[in-house]
Order: sequence, then C-alpha cells, then structure tokens
Amino acid sequence: MSDVLDLTCDLIRRASVTPDDAGCQSMIAARLTKAGFRVRHLRFGEVDNLWATHGEGGSTLAFLGHTDVVPTGPVDSWRFDPFGPTVVDGVLYGRGAADMKGSVAAMVVALESFVAAHPDHAGRVGLLLTSDEEGPTNLDGVRKVAEVFRAEGERIDWCVVGEPSSTTRLGDLVRVGRRGSLSGTLTVRGVQGHVAYPEKAKNPIHAFAPALAELALERWDEGNADFPPTSFQVSNLNAGTGATNVIPGALTALFNFRYSTASSAGDLRARAQAILDRHGLDYSLDWNLSGEPFLTPPGGRLREVVASVCRELAGVSPVESTGGGTSDGRFIAPLGAEVVELGPVNATIHKVDECVAVEDLERLLALYAGICERLFL
Repeated sequence: MSDVLDLTCDLIRRASVTPDDAGCQSMIAARLTKAGFRVRHLRFGEVDNLWATHGEGGSTLAFLGHTDVVPTGPVDSWRFDPFGPTVVDGVLYGRGAADMKGSVAAMVVALESFVAAHPDHAGRVGLLLTSDEEGPTNLDGVRKVAEVFRAEGERIDWCVVGEPSSTTRLGDLVRVGRRGSLSGTLTVRGVQGHVAYPEKAKNPIHAFAPALAELALERWDEGNADFPPTSFQVSNLNAGTGATNVIPGALTALFNFRYSTASSAGDLRARAQAILDRHGLDYSLDWNLSGEPFLTPPGGRLREVVASVCRELAGVSPVESTGGGTSDGRFIAPLGAEVVELGPVNATIHKVDECVAVEDLERLLALYAGICERLFL
C-alpha cells in the first residue's frame, strides 16, 4: 500500500467516535516528531487537540482537520466492518474514510514530504487536529484552541481545512467561506386546561402560530455577491401531554438562522424578538451562536493557489462556494487567516458504507503538497 493509504487505514482502525481520539493524534504526533516537527498537545476536558509546526518566522500555513468521526449506525447495515478498512475495486470503505481521516492522512504525508525535501523552507507549516468537530457543542476543540492562540499571539496566515468539499470529482468545489449559524430555543408559555373549556386555558400553539407565520415569511436580508440570503428554519416544534383532550401549558420550538455577512447575529436576534413581542407572547428565548460567517475574498494568495493546484494537478477548475453547513474554519478565520476548504468527494459522508476512492487519496496528497510548494518555494 502507499503511505497515504496505509495511514488512512491505520486511522480508520481507531474507533474515534467523537470526542474520543482513540490514539489517532498520538500516532500522528510520533510521526511528525520524527520528521522534525515541534508538537504540542492541548487537551481540554475529554477533547484532544494537536498543534505541530515546522519552520521559523515568516508566514504560517496550517492544515486543519479532525480525528473524530460520527457513530456508525447499525453495524450490520455496512458491507464491511466500519472500523476494519477494506479496499474493493479501488475504493476504501470505513467510517471516516472521507470525513475526514483520508484528508488528515494526506495532510500528514504531504507535510512530511515537504519538510524532507525542503528542510530549510521559508515560513512555517503546521497541522492542527481536534477530536471535537463532530460533537454537538465544539466547546473544547478548535474553538478553545483559537482562544489560546489569540491570547498567546499565535499567528496563522493561511489555513487549509480538509473537510470533504468536492461534489462529484476531487477538486471540483472548494469552500472559500461559510455562513454563520445562530440557533434559538424558544419556550412559549400558556395555561393548561380542558379542550372543552378553552376560556379557562390559554393555548400556546394558537398563540405562537401567527408569530411563526411571520418569522417564516420574513425576508431577513438579500444576501450579497458571495452569500445567498439568510435562511430561517424551524427544526423542532413540541407541545402537548399526549392526550387529545388537554390544552398544553407550554410549547418549545427549536430554530436556526444560517446567515451571511449581509446580517449580524445581534440584528437577527433583535428582529426575531421584536416579532415575538409584537404578538404579545409570554415566552423565554435562549440563543446559541455557533459561528460567525467568514469569507476569504477574491485576490487572496491562498485562494489563488488552491484554485491553480486544482486546475493543474486535478484537471478541474473548482467552483468557489460559501454553501453548506459550518466547519472549524469559522474559529480560525477571526485570527486573521485566509481559510479555504479542500477535501474528498462528500457523497458518502456520515452514511453507511462511507468510502473514498484510493486514487483520490493520492491526488489529494499531491494537492496538499502542491499548496505547500507554491506558497513557500
């Protein structure tokens, strides 16, 4: 097997279901230490984070990835053991093959090759890994590491995130930004009672319905040249006791804004609460901002380099997109870094029989190595 395939398989064998790293980072740290990297372990709570660097001064390029994976789901639904990497017809199967142990392996091998060929390279190259990307809060992963970096004055100029960005062919799409994510947990209070005596109760479902209609129809912004308009979606609506003859005493709604740089989290919060207030609801509302929007603008050095290596080494001109969900790049961008996401085809991520083409692992290694060379040589 090739080095990148061999390392990907070694990582898949470790059942690192979030936030358990299962020894992935220790194995990588040993390899990079042998290659001359300075390695720093940053553990917060149950989460492992690794920061490995090579070189001094000048600009810093950081590759960013995660060693945790989502649960497998029913194991008997898989063709093969999800933690027993299997290659069939040039395709590698296993949990994390595409999201994102294949990318992590390509990053490690690319960095090893780069510093072996250019031990006195200009600037600094690094690898930042976490075991808390797939979890529900991301509190002790790259979010916390970024806080440490900010306090210490750690500088990152360029960041390549290994999230599986490609759609049908490696390199056909790169992320040059992401929308922000703002969630709300709303409780509307009513008065419980018998459905036959509504005058003695207050139905929170009826009270909330007009406000929900207004929230759903609101045009929050028009987006801009880089982002679509902000979206508002209710993901869960719950009320009732389970009985058909009881008016519930409360309603809970979970909702989310995916918003662009055309809006701010503060403005969205204020406008949503104004609508609720206008309808006279008795409510409480808890907000969670999981990340602000970010954009690496056209003309940035990293964006140009990534596009050029995709064209020349993968034979495809990438679409530059800000779509999709969120990534850990949202924590690095506020440090002043240009952030681009480039990784494998995402057709099977989080699914049963997750897989990646072996050929794509080799090509991804070449892309990451090409980025290093074009930025520093």
